[in-house]
Amino acid sequence: MTHLIYFTALMLTTAMMITQCSSEKSPSDSGHLPDGFGYVHDVIPDSRYDIRYYTHDNFMGVPVDGYEAPVAILTTEALDALALVARDLRELGYGIIVFDGYRPQKAVDHFVRWAEDLSDTLMKQKYYPDVDKSDLFVKRYIASRSGHTRGSTVDLSLYDLESGDEVDMGSGFDLFGPVSHHGSEKITEEQTANRAILKEVMQKHGFVEYYREWWHYRLSDEPYPETFFDFDVK
Repeated sequence: MTHLIYFTALMLTTAMMITQCSSEKSPSDSGHLPDGFGYVHDVIPDSRYDIRYYTHDNFMGVPVDGYEAPVAILTTEALDALALVARDLRELGYGIIVFDGYRPQKAVDHFVRWAEDLSDTLMKQKYYPDVDKSDLFVKRYIASRSGHTRGSTVDLSLYDLESGDEVDMGSGFDLFGPVSHHGSEKITEEQTANRAILKEVMQKHGFVEYYREWWHYRLSDEPYPETFFDFDVK
């Protein structure tokens, strides 16, 4: 019965996210955001959202503190650079799917509390099947500080503009393990090539990859390198 209730909640939350994301191409009310921040969908109208931390479908299995809407926020500088990325990818036949952008410090604190509770392994099979939960800090999949909280880091993938299908990157977003590392030998040549398309264009426009996560990129010249923000994503 417990599992039935959980998966019912997951389906309802996912449906809610899809419904709310359907209006993502409309201008947003960004008046509540600090100066220097904006929404990805306002700058890149053909971007897609898959904001897992707003739902139960993430490595913790619950909505994450601070995520009050399924949207992605970035600094103006990161948005400008990402718009150039999207332009170049569009010419290659791709659009972007954004999993996360700015992340409140309260969300990172939520991650840390979850990681310290070794008895909670609800989502292990999907998100960290080959990594012991006790190793998530040691292997740097979880940390008490995140570049996302400075506002210029983005998690993203690609979709095919013609078919609408998500591009196969060899592993899913937030799958913790070697298969998600750049240069992994656990994926096919085609999957490696797909990751390279994203990496090349991101690097061209000033983003730096994180070697453990093919989806994670930080603007090298980020405007707030020492500031960890805590306003909600909404």
